[in-house]
Amino acid sequence: MSTARKAKMPILQLDAAQESAAVEVLKRFLEDRFELELGSFEAREVLDLFAREVAPLYYNKAIFDVQAHLKDRFESIESDLWALEKP
Repeated sequence: MSTARKAKMPILQLDAAQESAAVEVLKRFLEDRFELELGSFEAREVLDLFAREVAPLYYNKAIFDVQAHLKDRFESIESDLWALEKP
């Protein structure tokens, strides 16, 4: 019986140059901080994990923050418009 989970697709996709840069940053961080040397394949696997599991949390938080900001801004605009109303 297979226990493999169905792989989720990442919510965000990087272009090839961005992905390569991210892999290098990840490799350098793990080497400097934890003395862990990963090859590009392994670092790409870690990056894919973050893209699938962690990035959506940041993405959704950003969307929520923008919604709250726009709501406040629209309320301010509405208030400004009411102030312009003539009796």
